[in-house]
Amino acid sequence: MQIIPAIDLKEQQSVRLYQGDFNRTTIINASPLAQALAIEKAGLTRLHLVDLDGAKSGRPINRDVIEQICRQTNLQVEVGGGIRSLSQINAYLTSGVNRVILGSAALNNPQLVQQAIHQFGADQIVVGIDGKDGLVAVSGWLEQSSVSMAELMASMVAFGVKTFIVTDISRDGTLNGPNIDLLKGLQQKYSQSTVIVSGGIRSITDLDCLARADIKAAIIGKAMATGDLPLARLAEVAEDVG
Repeated sequence: MQIIPAIDLKEQQSVRLYQGDFNRTTIINASPLAQALAIEKAGLTRLHLVDLDGAKSGRPINRDVIEQICRQTNLQVEVGGGIRSLSQINAYLTSGVNRVILGSAALNNPQLVQQAIHQFGADQIVVGIDGKDGLVAVSGWLEQSSVSMAELMASMVAFGVKTFIVTDISRDGTLNGPNIDLLKGLQQKYSQSTVIVSGGIRSITDLDCLARADIKAAIIGKAMATGDLPLARLAEVAEDVG
């Protein structure tokens, strides 16, 4: 399975939120760059970065930190949070980011996704679908829509989106295990797409269960920070270790 360690950025620090609650923040590392370098040193090749301040404000806030990580590591970096325009996408992709994640924009401005796929290609544009009780949440998970996660995914597939990061907010940061039924259902329904799981993963057993559900990539955050899934162990199971 493809393993993608996660660093969530808030006020230029690496943090973790509990179920997306900005008031329940734990600082993981005061230096996101040092954390990224440790991830690379362990042999992992990918990194998932989320600009939490950006997601909340609707514009990139931690871009300097993100660009620093891109300059000083060889990790394949994907970035999400507060990206609302083609110019912002282009700025990231020309500064070392490998692919950009569009979340709230997929629901609120689907034309942007369509334009981004046309301009930059499906390999560089990922859609993040975050939800609770099957409904999409936006704006840094502060608002819940009436649109189902499956419905949004269907509309994005029609635009040519090939890769989705699916997060069940109720599992994120809890170490209670991923929502296998939700993920398996979406992957089976849209079998030509790649579903990347995010939220709740706590063990190798969880990763095995996901693999049996045909999920080929997983983002690891809280379990990496707590030591339940240390970097060395993740490097052992990652199929794309350099």
